[in-house]
Amino acid sequence: MKSKDVWRPIPLKFAVLEILEKRHGVILDDDLRTGLKRLVGDFSEKELNRVLMSLEAMGKIHVMWITKTKRRIELLKEGATFLAVDED
Repeated sequence: MKSKDVWRPIPLKFAVLEILEKRHGVILDDDLRTGLKRLVGDFSEKELNRVLMSLEAMGKIHVMWITKTKRRIELLKEGATFLAVDED
């Protein structure tokens, strides 16, 4: 039985939000991966990207590239919105 065939005890989406709340709303993607591996076990980069994109589309988080290979993930507060380029 592969790990994909077994359900996680905590869905990846909720685990991301939980880790962000524990880290005061801001984390780098490398630290997020480490925390997620401890909390939920194995996951693919594709799964993580899909969850981050879903949470960003829902207005829960904002993901920003810091360097070519590093991202900063920020938990958005209730009622807060993020303006895209040329939306001010």
